[in-house]
Amino acid sequence: WGGIISFASFVFTFSYIPPFDLLCPFALLTNAMPCSILRIPLGIDCCLWDGVTCDGATGNVISLDLTCSWLRGTLHSNSSLFLLRHLWKLNLFGNDFIGSHVSSNMSAFATLTHLNLSTSSFSGSVPSEISRLSKLVLLDLSYNYFFDTDLFSSLRLENSIFTMLVQNLTTLRKLVLDEVNMSMVSPKSFANLSSSLTDLNINYCSLHGIFPDTIFRLPSLTTLNINYNPNIFGILPKFNWTSPLQHLSLFFMGFSGEIPNSISTLKSLTVLVLVKCEFTGHIPSSLAYLKQLQILYIVRNNFSKAVDNLTKFPYFLNSLKRLRILNLSSNRLTGVIPMWFWGISHDTLDTLILSNNIPSWICQFSSLKYLELSNNSLSGNLPSCFGNITNLLSLDLSSNKLRGLLPRSLVNCVNLSMLHLGHNEFSDIFPHWLEALQMYDLDLQSNKFYGPIPLPSPITFYYSIASNEIIGKISSLICNATKLEIIDLSNNSLMDTLPRCLTNFSTDLSVLNLRMNYLKGTIPQFFSSRSGLMTLDLSRNRFEGTLPRSLVKCRHLEVLDLSHNQIEDTFPRWLGTLPELKILVLRSNNLKDLLDIPKGDHLFSKLHILDLSNNNFSGSLPANLMMNLKSVMNDENVQDTSLYMTRSFGQGTYENSVAVMMKGLEVELVRILTFLTIIDLSCNSFQGNIPEVIGHLHSLVGLNLSHNHLSGSIPQTLGNLTNLGWLDLSSNKFSGLIPQQFGDLASLGYLNLSKNKLTGQIPQDKQLSTFSSDSFSGNQGLCGTPLPKACPSDAQPPPPSSSLTFDREGHESWFKQKIMWIGYASGIVIGISIAYIAFEMGRPKWLMQGVRILESKATEWIVKPKQKAIKFHGQ
Repeated sequence: WGGIISFASFVFTFSYIPPFDLLCPFALLTNAMPCSILRIPLGIDCCLWDGVTCDGATGNVISLDLTCSWLRGTLHSNSSLFLLRHLWKLNLFGNDFIGSHVSSNMSAFATLTHLNLSTSSFSGSVPSEISRLSKLVLLDLSYNYFFDTDLFSSLRLENSIFTMLVQNLTTLRKLVLDEVNMSMVSPKSFANLSSSLTDLNINYCSLHGIFPDTIFRLPSLTTLNINYNPNIFGILPKFNWTSPLQHLSLFFMGFSGEIPNSISTLKSLTVLVLVKCEFTGHIPSSLAYLKQLQILYIVRNNFSKAVDNLTKFPYFLNSLKRLRILNLSSNRLTGVIPMWFWGISHDTLDTLILSNNIPSWICQFSSLKYLELSNNSLSGNLPSCFGNITNLLSLDLSSNKLRGLLPRSLVNCVNLSMLHLGHNEFSDIFPHWLEALQMYDLDLQSNKFYGPIPLPSPITFYYSIASNEIIGKISSLICNATKLEIIDLSNNSLMDTLPRCLTNFSTDLSVLNLRMNYLKGTIPQFFSSRSGLMTLDLSRNRFEGTLPRSLVKCRHLEVLDLSHNQIEDTFPRWLGTLPELKILVLRSNNLKDLLDIPKGDHLFSKLHILDLSNNNFSGSLPANLMMNLKSVMNDENVQDTSLYMTRSFGQGTYENSVAVMMKGLEVELVRILTFLTIIDLSCNSFQGNIPEVIGHLHSLVGLNLSHNHLSGSIPQTLGNLTNLGWLDLSSNKFSGLIPQQFGDLASLGYLNLSKNKLTGQIPQDKQLSTFSSDSFSGNQGLCGTPLPKACPSDAQPPPPSSSLTFDREGHESWFKQKIMWIGYASGIVIGISIAYIAFEMGRPKWLMQGVRILESKATEWIVKPKQKAIKFHGQ
């Protein structure tokens, strides 16, 4: 075993020093920790170390298991690891080799039967020498990728190497290649896998092409997972399945055709997952013969019609006595659950998901732990028998039509940790007996509960009772729930002042939403420097006084909405130092004086929604502030990895919302697109010209400067804003001609230039011809269509400025290509409504840049929206 001693030249460093009893077994394998520090005698028998197994007769090291050993460093090809030539088993799972390539010297292990390099940050191509390990029984190369600043590298497997591997590893029983890049591998190669193979895992491998159905006929195969390869196509075999198959999972694949009756021959099958594929026809009743089935997922396929009435389907469930988890979501089930359904697996079924169907109650399943019946058409009262399901850990009945009282018997579910009853019609005094249940996650939003505000449990991390009829004062006792991450008490009738502790009681709090209540007094002045707050929404209350300067300590703050209050202050330019601030809405307060920041200050660089409308600001428009809006000048915000601004918690997400002015209407966007960029400075007392810098805000979608005292000509540089969806310059003192370049704003869906002093002919070509006379009224010097006033016959619009001319074919509007406004004439509000429907119901036709992000997420089927995208206020 001398080779293992010299393995000390295998260079590692420790990114974290584990306890002595964990380090000891691996000390002599590294040069990072001298033996004297670890107090290990130099004469210790290496065969006694944890993870090391030696041959009793020869003393040779035959097994080395370094699983999760805190090892970090480069695995060099000359490492003395490769001197251990008698190894049978090598397990390096769960370490960090910082992008090392898998060494070709692996071929030195001629006797190796088990090789596990999973989750160890290897990268590069798998060497061909791996295929020489002809005695391998297990090969696991899964979940290897390496991040280094802007560099991302994963483990790759070339087609020629995989072909050799398949040909040579004839004794292979378990092959795990999850998240190995196999985009160059032909799926046909899988047809030649060893007949001794029992387990095949090729999830997230970027495979594409036709998958051979012969894989289903391998005589020893027990586990087959080929999930998240959407460009793999194939059909299930109609006969000759391999008999020992126990686990079959096809999730987000291109498999199509009917589910064949021959699947019933898989007598040993315990797990069947057929999710988000292209299966058609119907679900065969022959599944009844799968007597060992414990987990069944048949979700979101392409069955040609609504699945049969539940009275007849799925009758095969009656014979599945071992079933533990049943998920038939998104299959358009109709009807009522028949009596025979109550006979299935009362003692074993612990998870039942029938979302997006219309079932009845499941009270008789006393063993249930997880019950999800959300997004159905359930109506009536919630029966008290739910209290009999005493093993419940999670209950989701959200987005139904349930009403009446919440049965007190739920208090018997003492293990209940998640309760989602939001978006129903429950109406009664708030059930304070729920406070006896120690719940982590409580969502009762959008019901008709009334009475004093209840208190969350000390262990609750998500707490939403928004949009009810809760009254009274927020008690300071709420600050005892120090685990809270999200508090949403919005749209109730809460009154009085805020408890001082609410802004600094928890470093975990990321969302505090108290909008649309009757809260008054000053905003608490004490925000902690350890605050994790990311969203603060106190809008539509009666707060007064000044803005709390300690907000500047909230370094993670992204959304700040204090609109529609009575705050008296000047512009808080000190908020510009917040590095993550993206949305600042201070509309309808009493803010005053000049609005700008010193030139050269790098403030507000990530801001992409700025609403300071309906205040008392004066002076010139803030040119220096506009120059700092880097996320609006460039398209940086489009590169965000998510489509909406959300917060993750537990198993769900919280979606930020904001109200913006469009076409004179206040529109509440219940979900905020990460690349929506808006500036609204309307209804103030700004004077002077529009600064030229505004023409550099290339990704700007909405601009409202109406109802000020602005003058001069409308700058031609506004023609550079090719993403602009709406523009309101009404009720000012602008003079001169309408820039000809406005006709090139192909994405412009709403324009209001009314009540100014504009003159000359309205440009007659391109986009401006789509607007009504209302867009130009109140300008006595304007003429031409669509106004009734005709222009003199010799009046000609001026030619466009050469500095703004561009090749339309070579530089056609980004917004035209990626943000398709629907129905110019019908108005931008209707357009956005239709666009939202497109997002939720099919392939999006609006904001195509975001769509590519959305389509890359394979699990979109799991979470369904629970409310409409926009609400309208005003006229």
